[in-house]
Amino acid sequence: MMDLCIMKPFNTTFFCVTLLFVILLVAASLIMKNKSDKTKRIVIASAAVATLIGFIAYKYFLSIDSEFDTLTASTGGFNWWGELPLQLCNINMLLIPVAVLLDLQMLMSFCFFVGSICASLAIIMPGTGFDQYSIFLPRMLGYFGTHYMIVIMAIAIVTFGLYRPKFVDLPKTCIVILAITFCTFLVNLLLRYTGLHPDANYFYSMDPVGNPLLELFHQLIPVPFLYLLPSLLILVPYMALITVGFWTADRIKANSQKIENSSQGEG
Repeated sequence: MMDLCIMKPFNTTFFCVTLLFVILLVAASLIMKNKSDKTKRIVIASAAVATLIGFIAYKYFLSIDSEFDTLTASTGGFNWWGELPLQLCNINMLLIPVAVLLDLQMLMSFCFFVGSICASLAIIMPGTGFDQYSIFLPRMLGYFGTHYMIVIMAIAIVTFGLYRPKFVDLPKTCIVILAITFCTFLVNLLLRYTGLHPDANYFYSMDPVGNPLLELFHQLIPVPFLYLLPSLLILVPYMALITVGFWTADRIKANSQKIENSSQGEG
């Protein structure tokens, strides 16, 4: 019975949990379909706040998790200053409410493109202490619950109709990505300089920490923050590919509408 609760990428439990959150997203999108934009914004912002509260509770349980401390002893164990919601994925819990409530399209673009893919990667490639353990452990519920909710909220921005990817937005989105990354770089410098967290590395803006791709970039540009710039060579095509899908869907819908209107006119 316990084996059925073990969570690891692409096992039965993984697919069941994923299906649960997909159903949640589909149901929420259908329920909100005919609601006002104001209501949609409030719902997404409220979900982000609730997720942030859950994130804080999850980090508390992580701080008293002796097994987690043992597993991460080589990297210093638990450190509150290293668990702030400033990673590529969980920073979206802070950005999504601001983006949707203020209707900041470029910030919503960041949350949709970056938040969804980074949280998805965290789910598929969980870190130390979060792979092959029971999903009902507090740290597992917190880790996966937080990341799944980030994916759902990021996608809901689009499925709720608050944002639609457009090619013209891509350059501006890149600027937003660079600005947010630079801000987290400054936070890293502050935490390291003050000694609060000597190894602060939010957004991996200080060093690649063994990531093969980032290691390559770091060899080309061995300078903190600046070595991340080549990442845009991957991120921009990814965003463009997703945007092509939306553009194609819009074209098909527009052509179908023209055919329908033409048929009605002939009738």
